Amino acid sequence: MATSAHTTAPGGAKPPFPPFNKEYFASQAIWFAIAFVTLYVIIAKLAIPQIGGIMAARSQRVADDLAEANRLKEQSDAALAAYEKALADARNRAQALANETRDKLNAEAEQLRKTIEGKLNAKLAEADKTIAATKTSAMSNIESVATDTAIAIVERLIGTAPSAKTAQDAVAQVLKR
Repeated sequence: MATSAHTTAPGGAKPPFPPFNKEYFASQAIWFAIAFVTLYVIIAKLAIPQIGGIMAARSQRVADDLAEANRLKEQSDAALAAYEKALADARNRAQALANETRDKLNAEAEQLRKTIEGKLNAKLAEADKTIAATKTSAMSNIESVATDTAIAIVERLIGTAPSAKTAQDAVAQVLKR
């Protein structure tokens, strides 16, 4: 007996699509239900727990990574705060040291200024005494210089020199004015 595929229905019409063929529909529906239930059980019992485990592990790894990142951030914040505190302390120490050094140098400069000022005042006082002595000496000699100068001028003008007594009297009269 030879089998042949029938592609046309009796009477020349095309046969219906096999899933919609009334002859096979009930058996296909039963096999569909069996396959669906089997696939559902396999997915529910095997695949979903594995996927859930993977998702849970991934979620846990992300949470652990976030916790580690927060811990490291807190450590870096603490290190930054310690660095800033150390920097502020160093600046304060440097400022204090600079102020101390400036005050010390100012005190030394003030002491040196006072010493030099004292020496200068002593030299000025000595110079004033020398000037006063020179002035007194010059003032005492001015009368004799003026007398000698007057004698020289009169002699030059009139050709004869006056007496020293006459020239001294004339100079004394002029100095009294």
